[in-house]
Amino acid sequence: MKVAPRRKSRELALQGVYSWQLSNNDVEQIELMLATTNDMKSVDMSFFQMLLRGAVTRSEELDAQIKPYLGRLPEELDPIEKAILRIATFELVQCMETPYKVIINEAIEVAKSYGAQDSHKFINGVLDKAVKTLRKHERK
Repeated sequence: MKVAPRRKSRELALQGVYSWQLSNNDVEQIELMLATTNDMKSVDMSFFQMLLRGAVTRSEELDAQIKPYLGRLPEELDPIEKAILRIATFELVQCMETPYKVIINEAIEVAKSYGAQDSHKFINGVLDKAVKTLRKHERK
């Protein structure tokens, strides 16, 4: 099955944010490594760069925005879950042209592929609560 360019961008951004969380390497270095070791023809490059750089440079702000909905501290999260939540929160706040349902669904699908067995349920629950504040103009 062919993966859509934005999904591939989210998956690569997840790999980059995860790598940054573990290594604390420079985000440009991580981006270059991902770009040179992956087939970037199927990636929306500008979207990938925006997600990766945004989630890394604004990680503390994103953690603060999502913290009330976690039920635990951000530092207690699995690194994959934390990376997915940072990316999805960044998208919810910065990509107003993308409907929140699409962002949540994409985060769930990425979690199903890369996260622990039931992490997609946790991601769904957290984002469903957070969207009520982060996208209150879009919610009924």
